[in-house]
Amino acid sequence: VVAPRRAAALAERDGVAACVAAVDASDGLVTYPLWLATRSELLHRAGRDADAARAYATALELPLAAPVRRQLERRLAELG
Repeated sequence: VVAPRRAAALAERDGVAACVAAVDASDGLVTYPLWLATRSELLHRAGRDADAARAYATALELPLAAPVRRQLERRLAELG
């Protein structure tokens, strides 16, 4: 939970590109759906919609609570 929150703070302070780099450098979180969702949102904000869509799709392959799944499906659909 700390890593996604730290990423959001970095995005506000240092910009989205720096935050994406910090998130991508995080180890051991690739099976954590909320990390993937955070990464997806950051990629979208950086204008990397294809990468964001892939990250959302990866998150949706993992076990999720129904409300979280609906949110990620909605965000993926918004990317087109």
